[in-house]
Amino acid sequence: MTVGAGGKDAALGADADGPTDENARTRPMPDGVERLFSGYRQFREHLYPGLARLYDQLAQGQAPKVMVIACADSRVSPSMIFSAGPGELFTVRNVANLVPPCEAGGLYHGTSAALEFAVTALAIEHIVVFGHAQCGGIAACLAAHEGLPAGQFITPWVDLAAPARDEVVAARPDLTPEALQYEVELMSIRHSLRNLATFPFVQEAEGARRLTLHGAWFSVASGELHWLDRRTGAFSVVADSE
Repeated sequence: MTVGAGGKDAALGADADGPTDENARTRPMPDGVERLFSGYRQFREHLYPGLARLYDQLAQGQAPKVMVIACADSRVSPSMIFSAGPGELFTVRNVANLVPPCEAGGLYHGTSAALEFAVTALAIEHIVVFGHAQCGGIAACLAAHEGLPAGQFITPWVDLAAPARDEVVAARPDLTPEALQYEVELMSIRHSLRNLATFPFVQEAEGARRLTLHGAWFSVASGELHWLDRRTGAFSVVADSE
């Protein structure tokens, strides 16, 4: 950041490029940050040259056809799993890939805002609620059922999955912990799809056949994608080849 003479940076004895302390300039960065810079340099050298024209076009605006509501989990990258390039997926990620119901109360509705923009401004044609195995958010929801809150902000957020959890627990009280986690991950996707249908602009777009809702679940261990048949409510593995 550049400021005028006598401004904040000058008062702190720093120039516009950063600290003046030579040791600070040469101090090794944390591995995580250095990995980002290394990855960026690979992108610039090997990927960007072939994508430069595409990025130039995307600078004029985006027109994705698909929105993915995915988990923030680092193991599950929608762009990688769907082999999607820049501009193809409009993605929102949160803990446990949850969709809240439409409500006017409160002040901050990040997922709802992204949904509204996708449907009303981008005219998205498909929305995929994309869950995955070993989801920590679903585990937190299950733990809360046992009286073990996960945190100040996590606990109320994952409570959105409580109806899915309670439905599975009531119907299948004999499940092992691993099986319960799996079934609640799937049921939570179904419930998020129901919550999507509570937004008036989603209802309108679906009714006009401009929008289709989908559910999917990814196995981290096997790399397999399971797709929801909304007519039957069952998930099945997507074939590796057509």
